[in-house]
Amino acid sequence: MDIRSIQGIDFTNARVCLRVDFNIERTSIGNTEEHYRVAVVKDTLEYLSQFEGVKIALLTHLGRPDGAPNTEDSTETLLATIKQTLEREIVFVPAVIGPEVVDALNALPDKTLLLLENVRFDAGEEKNDIAFAAKLTEPFTHYVNDAFSVCHRAHASTVAVTHLLPSYAGLQVLRELRELDSVRFTPDRPAVALIGGAKIETKLPLIQAFERNYDCVLVGGRIANEAIDQKIEFGPKVLLPKDFNGEERFDIGPTTIAYFGQILKMAKTIVWNGPMGKFEEKPYNIGTDVLMQAILDSNAYVVVGGGESLSVLEQANALSRVSFVSTGGGAMLSYLSGEDMPGLMALRTE
Repeated sequence: MDIRSIQGIDFTNARVCLRVDFNIERTSIGNTEEHYRVAVVKDTLEYLSQFEGVKIALLTHLGRPDGAPNTEDSTETLLATIKQTLEREIVFVPAVIGPEVVDALNALPDKTLLLLENVRFDAGEEKNDIAFAAKLTEPFTHYVNDAFSVCHRAHASTVAVTHLLPSYAGLQVLRELRELDSVRFTPDRPAVALIGGAKIETKLPLIQAFERNYDCVLVGGRIANEAIDQKIEFGPKVLLPKDFNGEERFDIGPTTIAYFGQILKMAKTIVWNGPMGKFEEKPYNIGTDVLMQAILDSNAYVVVGGGESLSVLEQANALSRVSFVSTGGGAMLSYLSGEDMPGLMALRTE
């Protein structure tokens, strides 16, 4: 897909609304995980910041506030993490529209970023409301989407805003498309997909897409249980577990672990999305941990996406050992399944 890029655009004296995805896991206030979600926008910020007089506001959602403000989901709770990760001065404004945003943008010191309040505090966001988008874009001259992980959502901050401002994809979105296109259309072979997690109805299109294009699709986690229970039939390239760890089937068993591990070690391309079981509870982490190690020990080009898979890698300090980390969970599933993604369609070149 050809989409409009920030590359080659003059942002001198521009006021840029930069859509990011800082919807990161928080174990408590001030204790955050998934810092990679913040770090991935560094390249786009560096590109935009080279222009004289540019002012940049960061716009994100956080949690599921259902269109109403609350203290827990305020983006102010992320301020320390964002400052530390981006290594930039940041000013928080407790609003997403209105004069407070205009005043904060006007007063913003050079090279300092503005962090807006949670965009989902307004019900117009998830409704893709054009009236809300008009208020949202009023202080700005340009819009940049660097939040690939929300591009499968038709929300005001991903779609409606693009009808009101010159709009472009950020460098992380472009990187996501380049990497995912590579493993989707021209993978080195043998190409293997490892698919786990929950909700077979959301993962089934992905399994079917990989079944068409890949040499082998390994399925674990709750979706494997659901596929077995629902007697879903697959072709010979889709492999379900041969055994489980315990009667409740909270993890794949030793025979399956060994079998899947051997296939992964021979692969030249691996796409991994989703854990093999209830990994957050021992001993049901074994399948996920052993197969993660098999992936890391392989010589394959490895693309990993999905919050739980990335959490496993981050806890093992292994994010840097895979070829590409996609910030998309549902977005990665949608894109690799061949679905239209509203946030990307809105950025298409004419």
